[in-house]
Amino acid sequence: MISALRPIDCDMHPVVPNIRALVPYLPANWAASVDDRGIEGFDSISYPPNAPLSARPDWRPGGKGLPVSLDDYRRHVLDRLDVQWAIGNCLYGAHLAFSEDLGVALASAVNDWMVDTWLDPEPRMRASIVVAPQNPQRAAEEIDRCAPDRRFVQVLLPAMVEAPLGQRRYWPIYEAAQKHGLPVGIHAGSSYRHAVTPVGWPTYFVEDYASQALAFQGQLGSLISEGVFNKFPALTVVLLESGVTWLTPFLWRLTKFWRGTRSEVPWVTKPPIDIAREHIRLSAQPFDAPDDAATVARILEHLPGKDMLLFASDYPHHQFDGDAVLPQGLDQETIRRMAQDNPRATYRRLEEAL
Repeated sequence: MISALRPIDCDMHPVVPNIRALVPYLPANWAASVDDRGIEGFDSISYPPNAPLSARPDWRPGGKGLPVSLDDYRRHVLDRLDVQWAIGNCLYGAHLAFSEDLGVALASAVNDWMVDTWLDPEPRMRASIVVAPQNPQRAAEEIDRCAPDRRFVQVLLPAMVEAPLGQRRYWPIYEAAQKHGLPVGIHAGSSYRHAVTPVGWPTYFVEDYASQALAFQGQLGSLISEGVFNKFPALTVVLLESGVTWLTPFLWRLTKFWRGTRSEVPWVTKPPIDIAREHIRLSAQPFDAPDDAATVARILEHLPGKDMLLFASDYPHHQFDGDAVLPQGLDQETIRRMAQDNPRATYRRLEEAL
């Protein structure tokens, strides 16, 4: 049982119930604009709230909606799995605002709301810093503002924004993250101004959901090719809710073609698969593999490194059945690494006495 290890949950999703919860944390002009403009908020950005993937039926308060109270999270995950620490990745859509000022205000409000609603009342909770990537310089300033609170252990970005995340416009975010010793978590999600697939907008949610892995492939290729890890050698990037099985074949392909095109990226001095082994980590939920122990073991055998996978409940998203939070085929050493060793090595602040 995973609970015997007191796991570190690297991807849990506190839910902002509505924009009214953020109004006390907004500057006066934006708080007034919530009424003046009739702003409804940006809270449903990843999953349709009532879709089966969004939450298990027994997790929904009164059988509908999403769990929003700390007591729900304690009962269903923190206490149930005897979690030592849980990293709250709040998927609030500050990055959706066309107004940079509004996006920045929403990101700051979410971070302050996280402190008051989650970090202060629950000592097991840690959090990621939500930023508005529309303005990377102001995103870096938000990192500087929040980082002195050592309970913030990561910077959070959506997988699909205005441009590939390796481009130099985003480097102030990575500079600030490295300065404070924070990994950057890239989570499934979009600004919905570009199609999720290379061939255009899909019709159905199932297409969108299955295509999310393509976004992570593009972002990983961008981060490596643009030289982010050469410029910021201490930076770690965690791919959250990206799936797992795509990583190895993509890195094989990227490394193969790098060997023939490396003259245009002379700063990429090591094979991409080696760069990924050093700098990339993945949450293991959802684990997109057949329900077969031998297949799972083979997939893990081909991963570039044993320290890449991180345990995650992905609560309240419904990625597993019952309490089967781990796929079949994992040996005890792998489970221990995922639950304890790898998260501790990735999130150094977890070890600090607060």
